[in-house]
Amino acid sequence: MENIIKIANDLIWSNVFIALCLIAGLFFSIRTKFVQVRFFRHMIKLLFTEGSSDKGVSPFQAFSIAIAGRVGVGNIVGVATAIAAGGPGAIFWMWMIAFLGSASAFVESTLAQIYKVEKNGQYCGGPAFYIERGMKNKAFALAFSIITIISCSLFLPSVQSNSISISIQNAFDIPQWFTGIFICIFLAMTVFGGAKKIGRIAQVIVPFMAVAYILMALIIIGSNIQEVPSIFALIFKSAFNLEATFGGVFGSAIAWGVKRGIYSNEAGQGTAPHAAAASETSHPVKQGLVQAFSVYIDTLFVCTATALMILFTQQYNVADGTGGFIVNNLPGIEPGSEYTVRAIGTHFPKIASQFVAIALTFFALTTTMSYIFIAESNFEYLSKKRNIVLRWAMRIIILGAVYVAAISEPSKAWDIGDIGVGAMAWINIIAILLLYKPAMKALDDYIAQRKEGKDPIFDPDKLGIENTSGVWRKILQERAWENKHKTDK
Repeated sequence: MENIIKIANDLIWSNVFIALCLIAGLFFSIRTKFVQVRFFRHMIKLLFTEGSSDKGVSPFQAFSIAIAGRVGVGNIVGVATAIAAGGPGAIFWMWMIAFLGSASAFVESTLAQIYKVEKNGQYCGGPAFYIERGMKNKAFALAFSIITIISCSLFLPSVQSNSISISIQNAFDIPQWFTGIFICIFLAMTVFGGAKKIGRIAQVIVPFMAVAYILMALIIIGSNIQEVPSIFALIFKSAFNLEATFGGVFGSAIAWGVKRGIYSNEAGQGTAPHAAAASETSHPVKQGLVQAFSVYIDTLFVCTATALMILFTQQYNVADGTGGFIVNNLPGIEPGSEYTVRAIGTHFPKIASQFVAIALTFFALTTTMSYIFIAESNFEYLSKKRNIVLRWAMRIIILGAVYVAAISEPSKAWDIGDIGVGAMAWINIIAILLLYKPAMKALDDYIAQRKEGKDPIFDPDKLGIENTSGVWRKILQERAWENKHKTDK
């Protein structure tokens, strides 16, 4: 089984795929004229300009659900493993895939809005929906949907619950089985209320957990402010094989930076479009821009905070790829949350383990919530009728997998999780490369309407975008009625 997992991981995360992720991000950046830069201030404004409805969550709630998925174990454990395998230079490539990937996130989330549908009184959508409607390829859409349900039901939540239970045991000496039961009860009470309930919870937890974690990082960075130039120089030099110490891991720096960057920020993976599609908005581009901004929050803020804490305090090892070490500051310590614990512990020894455990719990719980929401969105795609029995069977399987992972050893959890992430990303990136033109039409339309001083409203028929679900025609009719009603008053 271990050999099968390794072979599958090597095939999925080949150099071809690493190149595909970078090239796709670069292509979308150029094609959108670097939308992630020129609309940066507008992205922030859009978070708070529209509210929710009976059918959809607000843009900020959709942003929070997406951030809940992006900000997770990858921000604490993933950064440490990237440094351990690829050296400090891996952080540069995490930044690079975040910067370029934010354009990919814009395209996939805009497409999710364009091709969203209304089911059971709520908006839903995602890659399976836009692959079938935009590409008119049912088989490709089914493949993505099935892989996503398997990954988001079994593989990805398992990584999160395992990380929670181990960190809680190390910090508070609470047995893993007890933590596993708590996680299952929490998920059963919160996640199965649908997108709106997840959105309400996420918009409270996500800002709180991110701000608390970044504040702790800023304190440590402030204490080492004189070392900032040298640490950034180290990151850049080792990223391009200019630092002799880390020259031997140049290829690993790129591979692990991109690998852990995608795992962390999920740009192009196809997960965030599910939250984007659930949003109530007048134009798809608005949600595309909001989701592009969420990539920045994840990698350029939270991941960078973790990386700087670890590098400032030199609480890390770097493997040489042959079983030895280029850097061995922590003999016998496996890469993971312990690097972050020890980094914080150099300044706050009495609370480091507990703080990381609590932060990791918040991050991982909200991420698991988003994964289950994604699994249910794809269940909606596969199920033409409202099948309560199958839905609850899937939910029970998810809770069972979460509990088993919580009481298990972490050895293969990450490898299995990487397979799930990579398989989804392969299909989604190919799909959005083939289907990006409707997103470009929507972007041009959005810009044109803003230049006319309008609050942009989307009309797919006017733009010649075919095979949308009819949701946008309903929205246009409702807006027209609301405007007429206001005029009459």
